[in-house]
Amino acid sequence: MHVRSPLLFTLLLAACTSDPADTSDESTGAPVTGTGDEPTTGEPGDTGEPGDASDAGDTSDTGASDDTGDTSDTGVEPVCSPVEPPCIDAIIQDLSLQDDKVSDGELANSKDGSDWVSKVDATAGGIQNAPTSPWIYLRFTGDGLVKVDIDDVASLDSEAWDIAAKRFGIRANSGVSGPSCVTVAAPGGSYADIEAVPAADEFAAEDFYSAECTLVEDSSGMPGNANYQMASWWGYNGCVTTTMNPFVLQLADGKVVKLVVEAYYGENQDACNNGGTMGIGSAEMTWRWSFL
Repeated sequence: MHVRSPLLFTLLLAACTSDPADTSDESTGAPVTGTGDEPTTGEPGDTGEPGDASDAGDTSDTGASDDTGDTSDTGVEPVCSPVEPPCIDAIIQDLSLQDDKVSDGELANSKDGSDWVSKVDATAGGIQNAPTSPWIYLRFTGDGLVKVDIDDVASLDSEAWDIAAKRFGIRANSGVSGPSCVTVAAPGGSYADIEAVPAADEFAAEDFYSAECTLVEDSSGMPGNANYQMASWWGYNGCVTTTMNPFVLQLADGKVVKLVVEAYYGENQDACNNGGTMGIGSAEMTWRWSFL
């Protein structure tokens, strides 16, 4: 399957020359509201300091990998066949997908009882550089979350990844987002209470485009924010809060993962959640997850 359309490089050029996350007017330096892909106040990363993930952790011995994510040796039969996602030209432009750029974000895994705790560097160079920086692509394994070294455009033709992140966007590899069938359920309640796999009809593929390939936005009120299946992981109260809403993902190999985003900031997430005080290290996420 080959998804690169005749309009691809034209749209890539447009995406790379625009700056949807830029919060200042180049001619005046005045703030610009409603144009970014993130909240324009209380979201750090534009100074280079909070968004710097250089201390996110050495991944050499934590389960992170430069593996391209080939699952042919897993011994598990996929539950789906790859399907070319629709709206390729639109997603490249709307999500500022990059060609020939692979995320240099770091990843660290640790065990906490039966759970994995994964530190995911979704900073994408900070809020100012995010429009021209790639997503980080990840795969769930028995040895922890693994980074898949793939560029954004190639991800639209790849089953190697399960989930991807960039700033506060998290998308699964299914539907309009990718060729695989990683579907998402939002069962409610708490992460700890999820012990059984939800019913099949509770799972859904990514569906943030209309039939006419118009972006379907989330309920945040921020223009350009896609309505990802996991969009309810965050809220906004002068800073990016974590709702602690849990999710269940069915992977392409039939395995099932439960996941909750515990922190968006590298430090002081509780101060944001409880009092609206911005944390330190935006998009240095903490995910808790385990196989069901």
